[in-house]
Formats: sequence, C-alpha cells, structure tokens
Amino acid sequence: MSLLRIRKPKTRKGKKVLLAREPQLIESARTMLFLDGRKCGGNVKLCMKDLQALKKPLVKILNRKNDITPFDDPSSLEFLTMKNDAALFSFGSTSKKRPDNIILGRIFENEVLDMFELGIKRYQAISEFKNEKIGACVKPCLVFNGPKWAQTEELRRLRNLFIDTFQREKVDSIRLQGIEHVLSFTVTDDMNILMRSYRILLKKSGQKTPRIELEEIGPSADFAIRRTKIASEDLYKQARKQPKQLRVGKKKNISTDALGNTKGRVHLGKQQTGSIQTRRVKALRKTPEEKKENRQRKKVALKSAAAEALAASQLQGNPFSS
Repeated sequence: MSLLRIRKPKTRKGKKVLLAREPQLIESARTMLFLDGRKCGGNVKLCMKDLQALKKPLVKILNRKNDITPFDDPSSLEFLTMKNDAALFSFGSTSKKRPDNIILGRIFENEVLDMFELGIKRYQAISEFKNEKIGACVKPCLVFNGPKWAQTEELRRLRNLFIDTFQREKVDSIRLQGIEHVLSFTVTDDMNILMRSYRILLKKSGQKTPRIELEEIGPSADFAIRRTKIASEDLYKQARKQPKQLRVGKKKNISTDALGNTKGRVHLGKQQTGSIQTRRVKALRKTPEEKKENRQRKKVALKSAAAEALAASQLQGNPFSS
C-alpha cells in the first residue's frame, strides 16, 4: 500500500472543503491561527488576546499548549496551519533565554514563507485604556512611519507581513465615517518596533472637511526583533505571482495627471467628406415647406435680376429693349 496515494473526498462537504483550499483566482481574506507554546503567560497572553480582537472574525484559536520550536522544526506548525486552513499564524511562548516571545509568520504552499520572532519589551493592553473603543470587524488604516522600513530586506518583509496580518476584504469604495481605526508602526534607531493603536475622531471644523483627531485606545507595544527567517527571492517572487487574468495590461494613449484624472488621446484618420452621401439621408431631406420657400426665393431672385437688366439696358439706349 502506497503512503503517497491521493485520498478522494467521499462526501459532498469534503469535496467542497478541498475545492476551497485550492488556489483561487481572487483570494479571500486570510485566516490567522493562534497557538501557545510550552510556557505562555503574562504579556504574551495579553498581546495574543488583543491581536485576536483586532483580527476577528478571521481567527482560529488553539488553547492547548504545544511543544513546538518553529525555528528548529516547523513541521508541526505547518501541519496545524494546513489542518485549520490558515495562511497566517501567531505563536506565543516565554522562557528564561527568550522571555515574552511572540512569533508572527505566514504560510505558502503548506510551508513557512516568512517568520519573525519579536520580543515584548513593554506592553499596554486594550483593557488598560479607559475610553471608548471601536466596533468589531473594522478595517484599520496602516501607517508605517519613517524611511527605515525600506532600508533592509528584513524590514521590508516585516512591513509586508504586518499588511497581510491586518488586511481584510477588499472594498471598492469607503465613506469617510467608516474610517475609524489607525495602526501605527515605527522603527526606532535601536531597531525596535513601536506599535500604537488610535481611534479617529471627526470634529467640526466649520468647513466641509472635518477636523481629525487621534485618541489612543490600545494596544501599545514595543517590540525587539530577535530571530528572523525570510524566504529566498525566487520563492518570494513565486508567492507574489498574479494570475494572467488579473494582470492589468498597459493601455496606449491613456495617462493620469497629478490629481488622479485619467486623460485619453484619440487618433482620427483623414476624413473623406467629399464622398459622403448626404442627400439620401432621410434626416437631411428638405420638407415640402422648405422646398416651396426655396422656389419662391428663386422666382423673386429671377424677377429682380430681370428688372435690373431692363433698367440697365434703358440707361444705355439699347434699341432692342421695349
């Protein structure tokens, strides 16, 4: 009996699950798996609980403690993410060597693509901020402060991982009152990551555009980057590959100005106006009233021309004039 056989689904529900796991033309929002290590408590538990609140409902939580070391042997972690159909994961643990440790990563083709180990140096949970909070399932605005995010490849990948983590369903349009939440990420000189969360307040300004204020609602965290594992350029390029159906081709003679207005240039060939048949077009035919008016104009013009000719001949003494 071969261990590599392909097990076909026996039920309609099983077939539906396997079809949902296959690559889709338009991928849905990614689910995140939360799981604990051998020891997990304190700030790690609070941080993972707040991340679950920010990510809901796209979360799956495993409350059982797992004896997993993702950087040494990620096979168990890859199995759990495949079983729960999760493309993102958050693994929390604490030890004497690495206290208050949280690992964020993502999966591609059932294998770990990127993985970052962050140490929690300071943490304030959402419950510590005694003010009004935002509603559930709100899509946040992500702000990455400073040019350091583009200086190294690891920081660029970490920024991309944060975008994948907090990204939700794609929308075509959004109203101004629907923008309620801001997540801010800053890189310090000593390579620490400062994460802040704010609620957007729209105040009256006396004009059409409201005045915007930010109120911190938590969580507030200072992370230190410890260990990292990023994919190679070839694998990362393959993971970012888009289907041909979704690629936007370059359109000729179309440009966009600084204000976002789309302008097009139209090229016309030489117009053969001389050979255009206009008389046979019904819309261009003259009405009977117009034809009668034209005939009267011609008669009046002929009479006036004859009278002028007669007057001129009489002045010249033409003998043949009567």
